[in-house]
Amino acid sequence: MRTVTNFNDNWRFARAAGFDAALYKDWQTVTLPHTWNAEDGQDGGNDYWRGTATYCKSFARPELGPGEQAWLEFLGAAMTAEVFLNGHKLTRHEGGYSAFRVDITGALQDGDNLLVVTVDNSDNDTVYPQKADFTFYGGLYRGVNLLTVPSVHFELAHYGTPGIKVTPVVAEDLKTAAVTVETWQQGEGAVTVTVAGQTKTVVPDTDGHAAAEFVIENVHLWDGVDDPYLYTATAALPSGDSVSARFGCRRFAMDPQKGFILNGRSYPLRGVSRHQDRKGLGNALTAKEHAEDIAFIREMGANTIRLAHYQHAQEFYDLCDEAGLCCWAEIPYITMHMPNGRANTLSQMRELITQCYNHPCIVCWGLSNEITAASTVNEDLLSNHRALNDLCHEMDKTRPTTMANVFMLETDSPILTIPDINSYNLYFGWYLGDLEQNDEFFDEYHAQYPDRVIGFSEYGADANPAYQSPAPEKGDYTESYQCVYHEHMLAMIEARPWLWATHVWNMFDFAADGRDEGGKHGENQKGLVTFDRATRKDPFYLYKAYWSKEPFVHICGGRYVDRPEPVTEIKVYSNQPAVTLYVDGKELARQEGHCVFKFQVSISGEHTIQACTGSCHSVILVRKVSEPNPAYTLPGRAAVVNWFDQGENDPTCFSVNDKLGDLQAHPRAGAIVGQMMAQASASRGDVADAVKDNPGLVRMMARMTLISLLKQAGAAKEQIEQLNRVLQTIKKEG
Repeated sequence: MRTVTNFNDNWRFARAAGFDAALYKDWQTVTLPHTWNAEDGQDGGNDYWRGTATYCKSFARPELGPGEQAWLEFLGAAMTAEVFLNGHKLTRHEGGYSAFRVDITGALQDGDNLLVVTVDNSDNDTVYPQKADFTFYGGLYRGVNLLTVPSVHFELAHYGTPGIKVTPVVAEDLKTAAVTVETWQQGEGAVTVTVAGQTKTVVPDTDGHAAAEFVIENVHLWDGVDDPYLYTATAALPSGDSVSARFGCRRFAMDPQKGFILNGRSYPLRGVSRHQDRKGLGNALTAKEHAEDIAFIREMGANTIRLAHYQHAQEFYDLCDEAGLCCWAEIPYITMHMPNGRANTLSQMRELITQCYNHPCIVCWGLSNEITAASTVNEDLLSNHRALNDLCHEMDKTRPTTMANVFMLETDSPILTIPDINSYNLYFGWYLGDLEQNDEFFDEYHAQYPDRVIGFSEYGADANPAYQSPAPEKGDYTESYQCVYHEHMLAMIEARPWLWATHVWNMFDFAADGRDEGGKHGENQKGLVTFDRATRKDPFYLYKAYWSKEPFVHICGGRYVDRPEPVTEIKVYSNQPAVTLYVDGKELARQEGHCVFKFQVSISGEHTIQACTGSCHSVILVRKVSEPNPAYTLPGRAAVVNWFDQGENDPTCFSVNDKLGDLQAHPRAGAIVGQMMAQASASRGDVADAVKDNPGLVRMMARMTLISLLKQAGAAKEQIEQLNRVLQTIKKEG
């Protein structure tokens, strides 16, 4: 009989590289899950402690029957762990996001036993991740279990295997499913396997591998969020050991013209990415926090999650199975290729697939994320990706491979031909460029490569809910601009159903200790929900309007109370066909539309604004003030000025509102812009050289308006005005 005992209590912890009996009495008592970076990994400065720390636990020898074994199961130890029992080193594990187990039977002694685990998250060149825009928390952050098993038992050691592998294949007519159940074991004994009321007994081969095949008639499909039905496969040995796995029967495909297809129908994957950490907790989460995250995502109506950028907790995959969320699972091969890290990418991928294979929610394996952001596309990088791709296909014949590619990667790069399907991370309209360039990029890609499956793996804009603006613009960190940004992106996505999957970056704000922007330290604020999960930002409700079937209405700008403008825009999000707006209890207007409703409201004092549709309503308070409230603007940022509207310029002449490429194509305008860029390059050094030597970036910049480039570069208003006056003297003809 297998027993599983929670081993999370009564640990001692110190930031020390090993056990020291003399100091042990002064060590901190902790309960797992635990991370030592819960505070300093979230406060900015990029100075959180990375090093080797030690966890110790004293425990009595477990009672073991004849031939029984004791194992420890570590669900997550970031990033490299070594395990010692009573002074004997038992194992070393490299990779902070997957489970591993170790047999402790031979090292046990009578009476008390001392378990020592060192965990290291320090900088190195072999274990991923090492360079990325998130905090690399250290610790035993997912808990530990003590397992006891009989001498004949299902496999425990091999890459953290569950010991059972279930492969369902649904027929084209969607009426039957052929299900193969494989098991691996230590010791001899026939295996009894049960699936959907059918039982078979199989004798394993000499390697301990057994396989049983079943056919499920009138199969109940796992049908996404509409009906995520789960079956259970159970395997048992005469020794009393048993394992089980839930699985789902579904048939899916990615088509370059039709997008994602689930069980024979079009099923566009539209959802979010998720980092696992939380304010004040770091990555040391319990089942409660995982369940809360799923609830947020389901409330919004998403049907897919990109689980970035590493293997997530098994509890979370279980929740995705139950909720019907289609998932992208990946390893932390990210940003920077490390020549000495190939073995680690392969081992982390083996663990990911071995441990997560049975989850029906997973529809693809991610090879890497933005790996060319800090690395050139050379043969070593390509070879590493080919090895990963081959490994995925060897281990799993049912799921495709994919990559998330950084925006500046050339679309004719050879790396794009390695995975089965691809996606791009684009941030036009935030980090650079204009919102429309997202549309242009995908339309050009789709036209040039009509036989390639392409998706949208990251897009987003940072927003601090404290910051508000009546005239939002890129880079102001306002919740108002985040609304504008996502309104454009959602409309763009809805018009392109051939995008196999789209994932907002990010569902939740998360820790990136190197960041210091948008009024917060150590946070990436692109989330639709704040880091502490306390606040749904307004764009959360925009996505709910597009994706959720639950009737609702939401007025944006509830945190924008003090308004200096005499006529203010009231924006409403709803999934209902019509919304009625009331001001101080009196009906102002009724409007029909699709998801986004905009009303112009005159304000003179303090007003109660209410939006109603059916039985749903939303209320905010606005107040007319004489001067803008400085609390709504990022400190140090000048008030937004709508410079050089087209109406103020002669449209027959060039202006800073024209695209850089159009200006460069004209002899006189191009010479002026070229001189300006040469002066800027002289002051930018290596950065300018990087742009000049990257054809993709050059083309992207050519599509940007000159005003957006100048503002992004921090040009003064006076400089822009002077350049605009000069360009206004140049006719566009000839």
